[in-house]
Amino acid sequence: MTNPFGDGVAFIDDDYCPVAEARIPLLDWGFLRSDANQDTVTVWKGLFFRLDDHLDRFQRNLDKLRMTCPYGRDEQREILMALVRRLDREDAYVQMIGTRGRPPVGVRDPRACVNRYYAFCIPYMSIATPEARARGLHLVVSDICRVPPESVDPTVKHYHWLDFEMGLFQAYDRGGETVVLVDRDGNLTEGPGFNIFRVRDGRLETPAGGVLDGMTRKTVFELCAETNVDCRPTTLPAASLAGSDEVFLSSSAGGIMPVTTVDGRRVGDGAPGPLTTRLDKLYWSKRAAGWHGTPVDVEPAAGDAATS
Repeated sequence: MTNPFGDGVAFIDDDYCPVAEARIPLLDWGFLRSDANQDTVTVWKGLFFRLDDHLDRFQRNLDKLRMTCPYGRDEQREILMALVRRLDREDAYVQMIGTRGRPPVGVRDPRACVNRYYAFCIPYMSIATPEARARGLHLVVSDICRVPPESVDPTVKHYHWLDFEMGLFQAYDRGGETVVLVDRDGNLTEGPGFNIFRVRDGRLETPAGGVLDGMTRKTVFELCAETNVDCRPTTLPAASLAGSDEVFLSSSAGGIMPVTTVDGRRVGDGAPGPLTTRLDKLYWSKRAAGWHGTPVDVEPAAGDAATS
């Protein structure tokens, strides 16, 4: 029998449905105003990666946005488990979302909104194709300024992506595959769904401010500490990428991904660098071995709605 959730499954209004059928209310401020928070956790070989860290960050950011979740932490955990069970794949991409919801008609006070929770699960996806990972991505540095942290906290995983989207159009127009934005002083920040690192003289550097506190970024710091690699957050002018020995991106959607051209110019010798390759292999081998892993529960918890 064909799995009705094989292409993806969503959780909305206390029930599960195929992701293609998922709908949210048109008047939800999460849609109308981008007034939302999300967190994305991945599953690899049947193991959630850093599940508790993701749940912690999701709650931390709900608190920053003055939202409440209608489900407790254990309930959220079970919802995510149930989504993966229904997808019935070892590798998955799972997103939990909190939105402002909507207030009564005619009311514009956000305190009157009833906050909402949604979640979905689809087969695992990566920013880079296997071919791009093998040769390295072509990156463009945009002159578009990332939404400044004084306006929107970048550590809140939000949906303010118009700057990224316009930056991507610039990148495609210039023959690139993805983009990184700068701050108002011309320093590197982040790209759509990833943090950026550069290697210079054996030292690893990444932007210190104006960026999401990415889980894979955090993992890179841990891997570097474990392998005695000097890795530090710092201010990185956009021009600094030109003198890099290696450049890579970090994201839950792909792990550690090499960059081999920046603005059409070759990085290093034009191939994925040795440190990038070593960290990437270590990342995936440790994940496969269960590092920071939480197994997907085979049996549903009490109260989990039956698959229909």
